[in-house]
Amino acid sequence: MYLNKVLLYGNLTRDPELRALPSGQQVASFALATNRTYKDKNGAKQEATEFHNVVAFGRQADVIGQYLKKGRSVYIEGRIQTRSWDDKTSGEKKYRTEIVIENFQFGPAVAGGDMGGAPRAGGKGAPKAEEIEYPEESISPDDIPF
Repeated sequence: MYLNKVLLYGNLTRDPELRALPSGQQVASFALATNRTYKDKNGAKQEATEFHNVVAFGRQADVIGQYLKKGRSVYIEGRIQTRSWDDKTSGEKKYRTEIVIENFQFGPAVAGGDMGGAPRAGGKGAPKAEEIEYPEESISPDDIPF
């Protein structure tokens, strides 16, 4: 048995690009950045960023094109795929490895309706988490029917 499964959680590095295939099916493509923190040989904290090419098809592409913007965080499940083609100008063979989305979930949105998951350049500090207001009623053990 073989397995080709990718799980990523990161931030979009650019707005998704929405296109249509000749068949009419929608395609959304974007790049996703993931970070890793580790300690080097000397014990100093280091951070490495990886950039992933991501593509979605059909209804998922429509939703991604509508709701995801640069800086927004997203969780992605998918598979790795490598495409190849001949470059029309140079004639050489080109390759592109990308993640094809099978399932995704939006990351947390910031308060105030902004869809970005990270502060924008020139913004005011870090985004504030939305506060949930719970009702002030208490449940007594006598209220539970079992």
